[in-house]
Amino acid sequence: MIPQPDRSFDGAGARPPVTLRLANDDLPSASPTLPPAEMLPDMPPRRDRPGTFQIAGKRVYLVGIGGCGMSGLARMLRARGALVSGSDKESSDTTEALAREGVVVSLDQQTGRIPAGTQLVIASAAVPPAHPELLAAQHAGVEVLTYAQALGLCMIGRTGVAVAGTHGKSTISAMLGHTLIQCGLDPSVIVGATCAHLADSGGEPSGFRLGSERIPHGPRAGEPGVLVAEACEFNRSFHNLHPTLGAITSVEADHLDIYGSLDAVVASFREFARLVPPRDEGGYLLIAHDGAHRREVTAGLDCAVQTIGFDPSADWQVTYDASSRRVGLNQGARHLGNWVNRIPGAHIAIDSGFAAVLALRLGASMERIAAALASFNGVDRRMQFLGEKSIGDGAPVRVYDDYGHHPTEIDCTLRALRESERPEHRGGRLICVFQPHQHSRTRFLLEEFAQSFSHADVVIVPQIYFVRDSEVEKTRVSSADLVDRLRSRGVQAMHLHPFEAIVEQLGVICRPGDLLVVMGAGPVWRVARGFLDGASSGRG
Repeated sequence: MIPQPDRSFDGAGARPPVTLRLANDDLPSASPTLPPAEMLPDMPPRRDRPGTFQIAGKRVYLVGIGGCGMSGLARMLRARGALVSGSDKESSDTTEALAREGVVVSLDQQTGRIPAGTQLVIASAAVPPAHPELLAAQHAGVEVLTYAQALGLCMIGRTGVAVAGTHGKSTISAMLGHTLIQCGLDPSVIVGATCAHLADSGGEPSGFRLGSERIPHGPRAGEPGVLVAEACEFNRSFHNLHPTLGAITSVEADHLDIYGSLDAVVASFREFARLVPPRDEGGYLLIAHDGAHRREVTAGLDCAVQTIGFDPSADWQVTYDASSRRVGLNQGARHLGNWVNRIPGAHIAIDSGFAAVLALRLGASMERIAAALASFNGVDRRMQFLGEKSIGDGAPVRVYDDYGHHPTEIDCTLRALRESERPEHRGGRLICVFQPHQHSRTRFLLEEFAQSFSHADVVIVPQIYFVRDSEVEKTRVSSADLVDRLRSRGVQAMHLHPFEAIVEQLGVICRPGDLLVVMGAGPVWRVARGFLDGASSGRG
């Protein structure tokens, strides 16, 4: 019997596992246990979709073109006939790849100039409204769209798949894209992270792939081509999308500097769900059975709704054996298939279940889906194995890099790596370097962060990564506050900065057999690279 992960949590703890059932045209509809709509707050009317998105021949300028999503959007618009150029604050592998493809990229953003004849400006979510180039566009009367608005318009005339949720968006979007590619459905994919399965023109990992205008094979052949996109809830940006298929992996308290409360977060996901068209227009929503506030989110929807999770009562049940990483997918009493994930963790098993069900819905076969998922190598900075470093004569230190910056993500990642790597069996410890991301998030979730490092033996906390918050917010919490909370729970923790000091300290405290996990959404990855690039220690 395959052991099941702990299901004693819902929302506030580790990401809840999900139960899967596969998708045919006769998939079951929403659960009848949902509360009546009159018990929930009034919902805004479902937004009608714009008719067309005419972009061919237009001069489009992208501010922040070097980001994962923005660079993919630039390539997508260019493929549709737009005359694309853009700017970024510094050169990168991405901007250089765009330049090789013929896209003019400016690295001077402060002069406040946009190319003559520009007809549309698109701004990255990281670009502030007072950016000189946005002010120049407004002064010239040029239309300005956000990245999310432009991405939503690109979904018009396509079979859009929007993957939303507090956790797992990038991994599921990349997994689904890779699976559909391997199944011959030739999707377009745009993800906010780089992935080796989505290579750019130079063969480097990217977050974008351009596919066919029509689905080429399978039962949906001839229908509008698939566009898979990560749907981010920050600033309610995912309300701009126009999906045919939607997915919601989890709904938790996050971005509270924007939302203010968990209730507001749930309401925002509810509005996103209402963007999925009615069932008779092909609208379909796949939502986590646990941890996604599914009753509140899905009540009164016109689209087909199904749940997925480890729970046998979900429409789709996923099973997972941590020792072998074997994942199974069931639809009711019917077993559909198995695969072995290359990446450990119950949360990754659920992610692969989401990708499998969505791929089935799009017409792929279970056999090819299973083979594709078994070959998926992951997304950069998501439990990414970077390498080993020798420390004396014993087992080397193994080093991972991860983007996790929310308490649930930290708990899931450290739990999965502890189970799969078992450093204690080679005389080692799990050492985590975690950089908090945003002062407001750290303050709002401080106690939850303190609880999320139970699988670590040593935690090193650099300065909080300062982004978006006010200077006043910066004074309300510090890394030392988190370190104090961790120590009160018996965790060996310390606050160090700058990164160079952390690399130096790791050289002192790491011993043979240790597992080093570097986590955070900021530039803390430099610590992992710096540790690996340093000279090996000869001490015992």
